[in-house]
Amino acid sequence: MTKTLLSIGHGYSARELAQSLGPGWRVIGTSRSPEGAETLRQTGIEARVWPGEDIGPDLAAATHLLTSVPPGASGDPVLATLGETLREARHLRWVGYLSTTGVYGDHGGGWVDETTPLTPATSRGAARVAAEAGWAKLGLPLHIFRLAGIYGPGRSPLDRVREGRAQRIVKDGQVFSRIHVADIAQVLAASMTAPDPGAIYNLADDEPAPPEDVIAFAAEMLGLPVPPAIPFEEADLSPMARSFYAESKRVRNDRIKTDLGIHLRHPDYRAGLAALLETERAATMG
Repeated sequence: MTKTLLSIGHGYSARELAQSLGPGWRVIGTSRSPEGAETLRQTGIEARVWPGEDIGPDLAAATHLLTSVPPGASGDPVLATLGETLREARHLRWVGYLSTTGVYGDHGGGWVDETTPLTPATSRGAARVAAEAGWAKLGLPLHIFRLAGIYGPGRSPLDRVREGRAQRIVKDGQVFSRIHVADIAQVLAASMTAPDPGAIYNLADDEPAPPEDVIAFAAEMLGLPVPPAIPFEEADLSPMARSFYAESKRVRNDRIKTDLGIHLRHPDYRAGLAALLETERAATMG
């Protein structure tokens, strides 16, 4: 029996998931622009332009629903537009919402897990808390995935170092958790195979680390100069980039291992960056 995934806001993580799904899956993905939709079609996705096209028939056909759309200033646009239709979508076997570990706020480098109270330190984090609650009220088989900093092919410290965009910013006590996009995909696929409505999962690797250490490791791997250390107070950062440094925490990932049987393919940033570089070099040689 064909299973149908409707992926609203079919972005970086969702594309990785779609590529990892086996035979027997129909994947419908939305993009905000005709150009984006055409790019999706070239990867074998049934693409829709949304907002714009009527995706009601796609929702009716879906067995699984994933939303990757972040909330805006006025809230979650998917809930605002499709909320009433979604409330009636009782045929769905699994619904996934991609959230962020930003919902936990700042913990001064301390550990958080899925039971930690939500105390967001930024307006973006607060909007995510509200969106999570809005999705939970629909009464659907909801699964919330709180993602740490995402990296992977074309979107990693290796790319920033090569392009000369990497800054090695040092703020005392600052640590971030991160997750390779391939591990996001395997967690989502495992959850879709074994739904547990109401479940919340942190998606992070095993080693939270200071961002300057990750940049230095990437530069050393590439044989390029390690960017000089810049004190946070002197760094030239956009308001959004600066806001990320308002939070420092270590994210526990035990639940994806115990409940979903996940073995991380990239358990820390060293393994993840090494795998990316090896793949790049193999492609160049090939």
